[in-house]
Amino acid sequence: MTATVMPAYHRYHIETRLTPDLVPHPPRFRVKVKKHRLLAMALKEVLAHRGNLRVALSRPCVYGVYSRPVGGLAPREELCVGCLRCTVEHPEVVQILPHPDQARLGDAYIKPEYVDTILYEARTGRVPVRGAGYRGPFGGAGWDGMWTDMSEIVRPTRDGIHGREYISTAVDLGEKPPFLEFHNGGEPTGPLPRVISTQVPFLFDAPPASAPAAQLLPILAEAACQVETLAIVPLDLALRLSLSGPSIVPWISPGDDSLLDGLERLSDPPPMLMLQGWDETRYRVLRQRFPDSLIAVRLPLGSDLMPLVERGVRLFHLEANYHGQVDGRFAMDLIQETHWRLVKGGRREEVTLIGSGGIVMAEHVPKAIISGLDAVALDTALWVALQARFEGECVDRKTARVTFPRLERTWGVQRLKNLVASWRDQLLEILGAMGLREVRRLRGELGRAMFQQDLEREAFAGIEGYGA
Repeated sequence: MTATVMPAYHRYHIETRLTPDLVPHPPRFRVKVKKHRLLAMALKEVLAHRGNLRVALSRPCVYGVYSRPVGGLAPREELCVGCLRCTVEHPEVVQILPHPDQARLGDAYIKPEYVDTILYEARTGRVPVRGAGYRGPFGGAGWDGMWTDMSEIVRPTRDGIHGREYISTAVDLGEKPPFLEFHNGGEPTGPLPRVISTQVPFLFDAPPASAPAAQLLPILAEAACQVETLAIVPLDLALRLSLSGPSIVPWISPGDDSLLDGLERLSDPPPMLMLQGWDETRYRVLRQRFPDSLIAVRLPLGSDLMPLVERGVRLFHLEANYHGQVDGRFAMDLIQETHWRLVKGGRREEVTLIGSGGIVMAEHVPKAIISGLDAVALDTALWVALQARFEGECVDRKTARVTFPRLERTWGVQRLKNLVASWRDQLLEILGAMGLREVRRLRGELGRAMFQQDLEREAFAGIEGYGA
């Protein structure tokens, strides 16, 4: 009798490593020092302390802004955090102002502070925590109108980041029948689940047409492979750049039918194919030619999915533009409507929903899942992590103009791994605070969320001057 050797258990882990920026990033603040007044103050203090230079030339900044040998004559602006201690103590000498280059980062939706946060996460792989606490507004438009409810803590020691208890961030994408059927012998007779499991609930979406595909797509593909998720790649570029494997999802647009022969010649079929728009004939052809691949249909967010579900479609990618808008409505509201239509139709458990557009911060991921998505596809956040600069408003894939530095493959892959690790840790914080052991349980859990508009209406309705 031969003993079976079980493979060693491997706990999912993303290796992070400090990966500095390729190009200098503008600091948050401009430190303006009046040098003649600084010299006069230093001379006055030398006289006051009877020539004790160590006391007279002591640096007032604990963050090291004036730590160069010449002190305030050449301040290190990149270290300034805006505490304003120097301005409060010596207002006649130094002023702290917003750096003008910061205002040019991102666009109207991706604010400069978002860019700073994403770059920190991509640089370090750590959760951005400031000792002074959160200093921004506690409500607003879009995702800021939802607050996650942390009051239902059942086990504070359930901490997936530090390893005291495991919390799963894996999701299943694919076709899931509502129930299983078995014959008398115990073998299944009906349809079985056909799913792909990814270790994180975020995929990598295709970059805009203006991006340097030859440099960028291999980075996205390799990073997706290493973090065990999927990268969506336009079919023509996947074939031209020889991108294939278990992490690549070819995106088939109208007019790509002639390229399917090249897709069939791959040694291993892709795990998933993505069809742009609904075309029943093309959908049936793909299912017939690629029976081992899942077929996802990519549609605008807010589309009525029930007719397609009745025709057998079970996997959808719903997209808004890069600002999270579809015909003037925000993604969060449309996701909830789509989710509830499927729930009321009794088909939600059979369907997988992937969403993209407007998800640019780590906290947007759990909010999108609470609204009803199974997973999200990341776009603009990935490019910011690779130090992309937006030329004007980055609204949709066709019109967005994005420039990148000269990308190095190893550098780019590690930056994306750092970003994913940081976002996963922040997702674990949310799940741990809610007492959930897996991210699948978060889907559609609107009871775990509070909405600013509803709370304000409840608190202020009937008060003169309040307009709902």
